[in-house]
Amino acid sequence: MSFLDRFTKPPAPRIEPIGSEAAARLAAIHAASFSRSWSTLDFERLLGERGVIGDGLFLGRSEKPAGFVLSRIVVDEAEILTVALAPEARGRGHAIPLLSCHLEELSRRGVRKVHLEVEEGNQPAIALYRRLGFREIGRRTGYYLKPDGARLAALTMALDL
Repeated sequence: MSFLDRFTKPPAPRIEPIGSEAAARLAAIHAASFSRSWSTLDFERLLGERGVIGDGLFLGRSEKPAGFVLSRIVVDEAEILTVALAPEARGRGHAIPLLSCHLEELSRRGVRKVHLEVEEGNQPAIALYRRLGFREIGRRTGYYLKPDGARLAALTMALDL
């Protein structure tokens, strides 16, 4: 990298741990991603819980995350609670490194199995999770309530680390 590259090329995306200080930004990203979003207070409470960890995706020189993933660890298992990318970060290949880094951190913390739920109609997320090695292990009929009152199933998926 030349001296001028530091000023003309944006830095590579980075993934870093996030805490409750990012709660308002996480709530905004979540609201842009889900019809039933979580509040800033919801994120503050979650990130204050023992066993909940979060990783954020940071683009360019921004100090605000453009995406995040949160998980809750219990003994040697974890549940991915939510994953979201801001609209401007979607479709650019950021989800794979974000989740891969997060899964590596879960493994370092002794997690052997990771669980998640995903809306059955969310094909991009399902494809992403399958690409990372998750497999479908169950289904919860009528789990997700849509804004129009319709209910969709949740697919439960798991990954052995």
